[in-house]
Amino acid sequence: MSTNTASVETAVLKTNYGDMTIKFWPDVAPGTVGNFLKLAREGFYDGTAFHRIIKGFMIQGGCPNTRAGKTGTPGTGGPGYQIKAEFNTKPHVRGVVSMARSNHPDSAGSQFFICHGDSRFLDRKYTAFGELIAGDDVLERIATVPTQPGGERSTPIDRIEITSVEINPAAQSQ
Repeated sequence: MSTNTASVETAVLKTNYGDMTIKFWPDVAPGTVGNFLKLAREGFYDGTAFHRIIKGFMIQGGCPNTRAGKTGTPGTGGPGYQIKAEFNTKPHVRGVVSMARSNHPDSAGSQFFICHGDSRFLDRKYTAFGELIAGDDVLERIATVPTQPGGERSTPIDRIEITSVEINPAAQSQ
């Protein structure tokens, strides 16, 4: 039985590989969920790309430097601010959405990743803030795109663009 009767919004990540729907966890990461929703409503994610793919681990996006015509290094950009970490007990398993960050716990801003496999070593070290409720087939297609040689071999050969993010209210929970 839920004591929360407020609706929980969902986000549909519309990509050139298909759509993925995220259900948020405001009960464990309210600031992170609020930040993602704010950026999505402002169109921040529109035209960005999934720039880092490691099959069996995760796909990462949300960097403004991945927009067409931008010259900054993909994976190094953000919204111009950082948010406080909200580490929690949600496990990093396939379909979980979590914030990417640098070494400092409070360094996340806009970049996020979706787990493609069991990544429990990230538990309580990264802020999990939602899960895919639709689009696992799209996650699979993106996670298996070939990557370029060199480095950690995580840069996809094809551009996988987030064309837009649609925010939808959910039905009232009982």
